[in-house]
Amino acid sequence: SVGEWVMAIGNPYGLEGTVTVGVVSGTGRTDLGISHFENFIQTDASINPGNSGGPLLNMNGEVIGINTAIFSRTGGNVGIGFTIPIKMASDILDELKKDGKVTRGWLGVMIQKITPELAETFKLSDSHGALINDVVPNGPAARGGLKRGDVIVKFNGKEIVSVQNLPKQVAAVDPGKSVKVEIVRDGNKKSLDVTLDKMKEEKQA
Repeated sequence: SVGEWVMAIGNPYGLEGTVTVGVVSGTGRTDLGISHFENFIQTDASINPGNSGGPLLNMNGEVIGINTAIFSRTGGNVGIGFTIPIKMASDILDELKKDGKVTRGWLGVMIQKITPELAETFKLSDSHGALINDVVPNGPAARGGLKRGDVIVKFNGKEIVSVQNLPKQVAAVDPGKSVKVEIVRDGNKKSLDVTLDKMKEEKQA
């Protein structure tokens, strides 16, 4: 949780066994341009070349993440580091052990954030959800009846609070599985069944 004390361990610049200490500065960080599927813990424990890839631990000695990247205009640490949550890393590891690769679900839509103005235009009660601004022809969404202008408010039983939630939810579903997608269309809620495909490298969720 935010404010929790944490330690980063690694070998920054070849200095073996270095421990740096800080706090959890934020959680659920997205839109960093590091990956398509971002859900980072932010910390001010110092991360530099050599201790990225090392563990981030809480004060009980439990690994809570894998140090991954920093935000910096100089190349040095400025107290803004990003860590992959251990639950996400563990799930990926299990999949690699089982199948030798990571397989993600693919919906076949392009989405954008709901602004207050768009919420009014699309007759929404708030700015929650993901607006579909394009649908891939013959993709899973198109086959399931989703259209441009639909607003996805719930996916596979989970609320889509912000647009960043949807790619992570889609990627977590096994290809070939049918899921319920709740949308708002012309001010009315509809529920559609959509069978996901397998994501290819060049495709976005």
